[in-house]
Amino acid sequence: MVTVSREIASSPDAVWAVVSDGWLYPSWVVGASRMRHVDPAWPAVGARLHHSVGVWPALLDDTTSVVSSVPGKELVLEARGWPFGEATVRLTIEARPSGCLVAMAEDATSGPGKLIPGPVRTALIGPRNTESLRRLAYLAENGSR
Repeated sequence: MVTVSREIASSPDAVWAVVSDGWLYPSWVVGASRMRHVDPAWPAVGARLHHSVGVWPALLDDTTSVVSSVPGKELVLEARGWPFGEATVRLTIEARPSGCLVAMAEDATSGPGKLIPGPVRTALIGPRNTESLRRLAYLAENGSR
């Protein structure tokens, strides 16, 4: 698992508000380019985001589904991006006096991405998720709309 974290100067509730609005997913998740549909139950267990990844005209339509959800504290996702494979992503939110600490852990779980050596996956996933947390912080600290 590749884990990155960031102190965010807003409450866990403000971060959760961004995460739990599936339509905002491409606003903070690097690589997600557009939403096609958000299951009404998002972010409940089993709910899915139907999104596209990549840049037009090379867009891939796929889904991300909720494996585990503890409102305001943790969200575990299965992110699909075929033909590259699938990954597990765990987002944790921990209250701090100045706001919260958000950690994002991710690793490939199946498909060709799992065949990439660990150090190379770390070099690819780490910077991407660092930027994702920067975007999440911006939305939570400045209002998501």
